[in-house]
Amino acid sequence: MADSFGPVHDESGMEDADGAGGPRGDTGGSRKEPIRVLVVDDHALFRRGLEIVLAQEEDIQVVGEAADGAEAVDKAADLLPDIVLMDVRMPKRGGIEACTSIKEVAPSAKIIMLTISDEEADLYDAIKAGATGYLLKEISTDEVATAIRAVADGQSQISPSMASKLLTEFKSMIQRTDERRLVPAPRLTERELEVLKLVATGMNNRDIAKELFISENTVKNHVRNILEKLQLHSRMEAVVYAMREKILEIR
Repeated sequence: MADSFGPVHDESGMEDADGAGGPRGDTGGSRKEPIRVLVVDDHALFRRGLEIVLAQEEDIQVVGEAADGAEAVDKAADLLPDIVLMDVRMPKRGGIEACTSIKEVAPSAKIIMLTISDEEADLYDAIKAGATGYLLKEISTDEVATAIRAVADGQSQISPSMASKLLTEFKSMIQRTDERRLVPAPRLTERELEVLKLVATGMNNRDIAKELFISENTVKNHVRNILEKLQLHSRMEAVVYAMREKILEIR
């Protein structure tokens, strides 16, 4: 099953305010228990393949599986997993529709969409519904485990090709709302705007620090200040908000 996920494909490395990128298996030393994962996909062979792959990781434990969104909500409420690894399109109830309900019954669970769908609408709707990651099934088996660790550590993961489409969607959204009356947005400093622009390109804290010649902790503080000013909860939400309110433009 190891080759069934396709070629190696680097993720964008977008993170939440408290996250920090790191090498494989690096969870910052704060996690002692295995990361508990619920696998949701309507293909039994694919679920089994993921279980076999993830069983080789000492710090990851598959605690359950579900064949559709409705079953996923029930399992999430019962098992309270750390991560829900879920397909987008499934019978009875799709993954995006299930996201909101899963967040209600298991608020601490983080959701990664793992799908063949490269539709911009699915990506955007998944983010709005509360997904923390959106990965295409073409990623390698190693990257599945790496993405699980990253999201458990507070990062957001998006396949690079989808990140590019997300930025295109942001730009289109601005064009569609050119005539909309906007409420004045909180003022960000020039440095905060610089950080936000780099976040929007998919850079992680470490890369932003190198780009701006500042420390990684300083980057984290800037991101935290941005989220507090905008009253948002994640870096991804901050980029969406900034693009929509014309705080930030990416050409």
